[in-house]
Amino acid sequence: MPVPPARRRLAGGILVDIGPLRRHRDFRRLWAGQLVSQLGSQLTVVAVSYQTYRLTGSTAMVGLVSLGQLIPLLAGSLIGGPLVDAWDRRRVMLFTQLMLAAGSAGLAINALGGQLLWPVFACTAGAAAFQGLDWSARRASLRRLVPPPDLPAALSVQSAAFQLATVAGPAAAGLLIAHTGLGLVYGLDVASFAVAFGTVALLPRLPPEHGGQPASLASLAGGIRYLRSSQPLAGVFLIDLGAMVFGLPRALFPALAATVFGGGAATVGYLNAAPGAGALLGSLLTGRVSRVHGAGRAVVICVAVWGLAITGFGLVHWLPAALVLLATAGAADVLSAVFRMVIVQQVTPGQLQGRVNSLMYAGIQGGPRLGDAEAGAAAAIGGPSFAAWSGGLLSIATALVICWLRPGIWRYDARTVSPPLATGEAAGQAG
Repeated sequence: MPVPPARRRLAGGILVDIGPLRRHRDFRRLWAGQLVSQLGSQLTVVAVSYQTYRLTGSTAMVGLVSLGQLIPLLAGSLIGGPLVDAWDRRRVMLFTQLMLAAGSAGLAINALGGQLLWPVFACTAGAAAFQGLDWSARRASLRRLVPPPDLPAALSVQSAAFQLATVAGPAAAGLLIAHTGLGLVYGLDVASFAVAFGTVALLPRLPPEHGGQPASLASLAGGIRYLRSSQPLAGVFLIDLGAMVFGLPRALFPALAATVFGGGAATVGYLNAAPGAGALLGSLLTGRVSRVHGAGRAVVICVAVWGLAITGFGLVHWLPAALVLLATAGAADVLSAVFRMVIVQQVTPGQLQGRVNSLMYAGIQGGPRLGDAEAGAAAAIGGPSFAAWSGGLLSIATALVICWLRPGIWRYDARTVSPPLATGEAAGQAG
């Protein structure tokens, strides 16, 4: 039965716009390689947790493996920003694929051999140091591969790919570990980076704008100064950091599952899956992002929705309602992330893209870890429910205070953005 034209127009306006994939061959290559490597990385995330618990029988040790990645990840992202702005970004991405593949190869060798614990720490920490560098290089390259009008849609389709990987990757990992073992799972991650290497190798050279600037602490300080001086950039950075520090309740899920919802491990799994499911749905409903000129206002509204949903989650005692609220929060979070990255692309000059994106990545990765600590401290004071609903309110309050201190974020309008966008050497080759 044919779909009515009105319904087709509605779907085309709401669903994620895949036009940049059709129109820009180089962006399509970058996106495809990134999707494959993200799927492989999600396999490794699950495999590392499973292997660590099997070796030690300790959930605390699983957490320590994750915590051990934080310092290398933050250091790599901060150091990597100046490198991305100084070197050819295509070469940077080729290098990072090799280093990330080496980390997964070390895990595979360990899994096939003695399965010792220290290589798990070493390989995951080493790979984490290159993740921020890779992320910054990819974001900084985007404006060279698609023209300015297609940037919001390109960011949306990248976000949809990431959310798809975070849902499909862990599900596949469980089946693969059970039927093939850890060695093959890590080996598939190595293969995924080989695919990503091949797609990056097909890209044109991506030298830094205006000849670049030598990588140094002074270069990093220049990126920090620019982020602080731009009200839209500083505003979205601080608003998102506040939402992650105060309003992220994932550390509370085990306690809430046991004390509020009367469940066990399955309930914890449902609580962890709900935000991801909402984020995947939200990423698929970003068709109108390109039409929103006030991306700063959109970030504030999305964070307010996030905070209200988390507040409601902390107050309800019925599991289905809690899952719906967490899914709503996940959808609001992914929309906020897309609008935040739109502002970064529109406001930041090309020669500063690497440094600003690396600072954003440090906030994205550091905020949730700080949020886990804040949630634990609040739960010790008033219990897990109090920690959840108070955190939601604090994330809203933080957004309002930052809007008052940095009114440029609320008044932001892409049609009057300054400095103007620089398209770089090319806007991508038409496919």
